[in-house]
Amino acid sequence: MTDATPKSAHDIEGFDARAATWDDDPTKVARARAITDAIVREVPLATTMDALEYGAGTGLVGFMLRPLLADVTLADLSEGMLAVADAKIGRTGDVHMRAVRLDLLDEPLHDLSYDVVFSAMTLHHIPDTAAILKRFRDVLRTPGYLCIADLDREDGSFHGAGFDGHLGFDRADLGDLARRAGFASVRFVTAYEMTKDVAGTPRTFPIFLMVARTV
Repeated sequence: MTDATPKSAHDIEGFDARAATWDDDPTKVARARAITDAIVREVPLATTMDALEYGAGTGLVGFMLRPLLADVTLADLSEGMLAVADAKIGRTGDVHMRAVRLDLLDEPLHDLSYDVVFSAMTLHHIPDTAAILKRFRDVLRTPGYLCIADLDREDGSFHGAGFDGHLGFDRADLGDLARRAGFASVRFVTAYEMTKDVAGTPRTFPIFLMVARTV
C-alpha cells in the first residue's frame, strides 16, 4: 500500500477511487510477486485445487497463481476493485476465474468450499481477526491451506496517523489464533521486505506469509 492508502481500515470508497490505477504501481506489483513466489514455495499447489483470494483487490496475486490452480474466485468488498478484476478476467476469457463481492464475516457460507484460501495485506483491515480465521477454516476443505501475507507488528508508521486497523501482527500471537480457529499446523516465513518513505526517511517493513493447514 502507498501513502494514498485510506486511513480507515473500512474506507471502501477510498479503495474504489484508487482501483483504476492500482496495478500501475510497481511497488504493489513487486510485493504481489514476492507473496506469490512465497506461496508457491511453501504450499504444494496443484491444478486440481479450487482457490479463494479474500480481499483480492484487482486480483494481482490471484492472476499470478492462476496457472497453478483449477479455479480462482477473487473476493473483495470494493466495487471499484471488483470492476477492475472483472475486466481483467474478461480480457483473458478465463471461465475458471470470477470476481465477487463477499464478506465472510456477515454473509452465510452456503456451499462455499475451497482447497486454498489466500489473502495479501488484507488481514490488518479486518477488525475481528479471530472471527475471520474461523470463517476461513469453515470454507476450507480437508486437507486445505490458508495463506495469509501481512505486516509484522509495527508502530503505526506504515499507514500513518488516523489509521484504525491493526498495526501489523505478532507472529506467535497470530499463530495461536489460527490454531484456536481449528488449524492443525501453522508456520511463518518472511515473504517480502517493503521499503517506504516515512517522514522523509526510508523505512523497511517486513511482510510475513503464514501458512496454516487444516490437517
